[in-house]
Amino acid sequence: MGWVAALAALTALRLVLAALVPLAPDEAYYWVWARTLQGGYLDHPPMVAVFIALGTAIAGETSLGVRLLAPLSMALGSILLARAAEDLFPGRNAGPWAAALLNATLLAGLGGVTMTPDTPLLLFWTAALWAAARLHRSGDGRWWLVVGACAGLALASKYTAVLFGAGMVLWVVLDPAMRRWIVRWQLWAGGAVALLAFAPVVAWNAAHGWASFLKQGGRAGDGGFTLRFLGELLGGQAGLATPLVFVLCVAGAGAAALAWWRRRDTAALLLAALVLPGAALFLWQATGSRVQGNWPAVLYPAAAIAGAALLRAPGWLRLRVPALVLGAVMTGGVYLQAVAAPLPLPRGSDPTLARLGGWPDFTAAVAAAADREGAGFVAAEEYGLASLLAFRLPRDRVVIAMDARWRHFALPSPPTPVTGLLVRSERRGEGPPLWPGAEPAPDGRLLRSRGGIQAEAYRLFRVTTAPGQPPAVVLPRPAD
Repeated sequence: MGWVAALAALTALRLVLAALVPLAPDEAYYWVWARTLQGGYLDHPPMVAVFIALGTAIAGETSLGVRLLAPLSMALGSILLARAAEDLFPGRNAGPWAAALLNATLLAGLGGVTMTPDTPLLLFWTAALWAAARLHRSGDGRWWLVVGACAGLALASKYTAVLFGAGMVLWVVLDPAMRRWIVRWQLWAGGAVALLAFAPVVAWNAAHGWASFLKQGGRAGDGGFTLRFLGELLGGQAGLATPLVFVLCVAGAGAAALAWWRRRDTAALLLAALVLPGAALFLWQATGSRVQGNWPAVLYPAAAIAGAALLRAPGWLRLRVPALVLGAVMTGGVYLQAVAAPLPLPRGSDPTLARLGGWPDFTAAVAAAADREGAGFVAAEEYGLASLLAFRLPRDRVVIAMDARWRHFALPSPPTPVTGLLVRSERRGEGPPLWPGAEPAPDGRLLRSRGGIQAEAYRLFRVTTAPGQPPAVVLPRPAD
């Protein structure tokens, strides 16, 4: 069980990093969700908010509290993945290797430190895969109920989990040994459990004009045929999975499809069904629009099992250790850059600077500017920036967010008339702010930087609340 000790040490490291690294704007946005729990949100289902609410209840409204369940979820998911590999391919010692390959990816390395909707998605997706593996090995139909519960919770985490359901349908329909379940109550009961777990999201959408379903359903392929995004997707996945792990996962998925075609291997079909249809969908979408790098993350648990269990030739076996070493070096480099920034990289070459760098000093500068102006509040148009200001500014400061998305939250409207300070990123262009009547503040330019390297520049404006303005809300603040 040496790999469990290694996983424990890695989890401890991730917990330390989760506490040290400042929150990214999106994480602060999800923290706002956790302070206003509801059945759904415009951007995603609510499970990430539930995870943050649990974490902050344990560790307080701190960076560690927001992220607490990320390292723990990655650890639990790794154990479930290893157990799934052993159930699907007993006697091959594939479990520890599958868990190691997944943890060697940058996707897992970053996902094990930050809190996003992918955190609960990967946990429940992997748990559903483990339950399906138990079903395969035991033949006990009651495992369909566990599969349904985990799949439903995955869908309540992120809509991408619909691909798990599609994979399960393919597994049942294509494999003769699985078709017997079609006429048994356990399969249908599992589907009912999944729908029950997802019902709050449906209810929220029904009450809000199907806003989230419409927003997420309108993303795919609207830019005409192009190879630009296809190359970006493949290159991005090779980087995020780390190159050698990516090769092992791709080859493993191909080996799974071949094993089913040649031997009608039911376990191999399960893995192929959870990887190849989703991969085909993302490749198709990339011919017309950008696929975000984290979207295919759900394909890697099954692909890691396939790479560990089905690639048994000596050449593939020799590739395992270098893959783990390269993944560890790449992930360690990102961790080090996020914490200490030893390399003076510009924003365009350093995602840790763009998303994480310089927030403590910047928010302190915003607070000082608000004090100089005698501002009754601080406001921002960008939902992530507004959320981060709400998380980091002194507790007595009122923070107002202006964006149409906030109308889907049960948050109070700002009092009127009150004069405050609007913080606006220069990335939004030279046009006027959305806030009517905004006036530039004296000395109204602030820089967010880390180690003297600029991450972003901001303009400050004097603004006053008034009836009839564009949608604006007062954001919650951390509890004392």
